[in-house]
Amino acid sequence: MPIEQGDRVRLDYVGRFEDGTVFATSRPAVAEKHGLLPPEEGDPAPLSFTVGANEVIGGLDSAVVGMVAGEEATARVPPADAYGEHDPDRVREYDPESFEAMVGEPPEIGTHVEAQNDLHGDVTAITDESVQVDFNHELAGRTLVFDIEILNVESAQR
Repeated sequence: MPIEQGDRVRLDYVGRFEDGTVFATSRPAVAEKHGLLPPEEGDPAPLSFTVGANEVIGGLDSAVVGMVAGEEATARVPPADAYGEHDPDRVREYDPESFEAMVGEPPEIGTHVEAQNDLHGDVTAITDESVQVDFNHELAGRTLVFDIEILNVESAQR
């Protein structure tokens, strides 16, 4: 039966950018090949979610509708259906002293920070006068391409 809203699906995926760079995968061999296996974590696992329950990005959620177990497809997901466009208003600047007082450590490019309002950001630039923190999702503004294989479907109709 084709996948419908409310069905629970389990799938393998390879997520890549339009230039072919792999950024995430559930396939261990692909993760190893592309250096995506952090030493402290185990092998990646298939992704499971309920279709239409906002558990994954909208473009991936809608891409599986109509597919069946065993089917493979490639889904191209524009920013609007993924993590949104990059919003320049979500890039903030702090003076280095204020940043260090808030975060508890000196700024370094790539440092991940969590603001009191639950925003997460990364330090993207540092000068003598300012520290720039980007609070956009790291995949904002990117078109994402997913190669997916439906492994299992649990119908909501049962």
